[in-house]
Amino acid sequence: MMKLSLLYILMCLMMLFPTVTHGQVRTLNILYTGGVVGELEPCGCSPKTDFGGVARRAGYIAEHRKGLSPYILIDAGNFLGKDTPQGRLKAEAMLKALSIMKYDVVAVSKNEKEFPYNFLSALLKKYKLPVISDMTKNRQSVSIRRDGIEVNLSTDPKNFQEGKLNILLSDMPIAEVKGLEKWDVIILSSGETLEEPLIPPHPPLIKGGKGGLHGTVIVAGYPKGERLGILTLQIDNKGRLLNFKHRWHVLGRDIKEDINIRKILKDYDAMVAKLLKDDYKPPVEVSYLGVSKCSECHQLFVENWMKTRHASAWATLERAGKANDPECIKCHTIGFGEKGGFYSTKTTPMLAGVQCEACHGPGRDHLSDFSRPMQPVTESVCLECHTKITSPDFNYPVYLEKIRHK
Repeated sequence: MMKLSLLYILMCLMMLFPTVTHGQVRTLNILYTGGVVGELEPCGCSPKTDFGGVARRAGYIAEHRKGLSPYILIDAGNFLGKDTPQGRLKAEAMLKALSIMKYDVVAVSKNEKEFPYNFLSALLKKYKLPVISDMTKNRQSVSIRRDGIEVNLSTDPKNFQEGKLNILLSDMPIAEVKGLEKWDVIILSSGETLEEPLIPPHPPLIKGGKGGLHGTVIVAGYPKGERLGILTLQIDNKGRLLNFKHRWHVLGRDIKEDINIRKILKDYDAMVAKLLKDDYKPPVEVSYLGVSKCSECHQLFVENWMKTRHASAWATLERAGKANDPECIKCHTIGFGEKGGFYSTKTTPMLAGVQCEACHGPGRDHLSDFSRPMQPVTESVCLECHTKITSPDFNYPVYLEKIRHK
């Protein structure tokens, strides 16, 4: 009877406290980006590639903050593009946006190191962004405590810390990080795409130990920030990773933008417009002539051209509010960035739009000697602007028929 009574009492206690063991398991969401390469917002050339952008990312996080908590917001690096005058304007807009989104940590990687150290460090300090980097003047690791969970975030593959959830941020290729052990999670910014997390098999004697997850969860930031990665981790009271779930949230047009980030983008557009100064002086030798000159001998061809979308390319850019953005102008005009090419609508209005010379090359030599042939229109010429991002449905034979002279 005594044994039965004792067993009964134990059963009752288990019913009263069913979560004594499992109650120690905690859940933490890792929201991550990486390899954004300065993409502040999608170009909008095609609805099939109209995904991403810092305004949508911020809007989604703000709207779902409660449901995502507790979370750590991370960028694994390569968030900047090229070090150009426009690239520096992008850099400030990007860092300001990350600051407003309250990123917990950002990793400085290869792209960021292309910028002068003083320029980048001043911006990081201005917007109070927590940074880790393998550069000597920056810390390589940071510890964050979130909902009772100790997390070690580092850019140093050797800086693993016992008793914590360890997350490595790296721009190394997938092939190189597969062999790294002990790390619970590795987030990459190499530009490679991992639709699903990768878990290379590791020996059983790793940090997880018996009952832990045997292997490192490897994920990679979605290229250009088109999607926000959400990695949901289950962690025990010893900091061991027990299980995980992963999903992407696609940042499409259905996402409500953050108004504060949109203001940053508007300010950025205004600053970019100032790069095109009005003190332009035409070159002595004019390389590009404009469609009006072509029409003097090729009237029928020009009439056919006027029926194509090429003829309205500049108007399309104006409607999108990007008529002052050099990155957009180059594919909506002729010769932008070249000697004698388009500069602005005030100085070179006759070169706006995708005209004859955008495909056939400068007409100066042909005008001086009609026996000199114009540049043939090959697929490589078209692909300079019809990229996978701007024109995902591009098919050379099909598209050529749309503009062929008849």
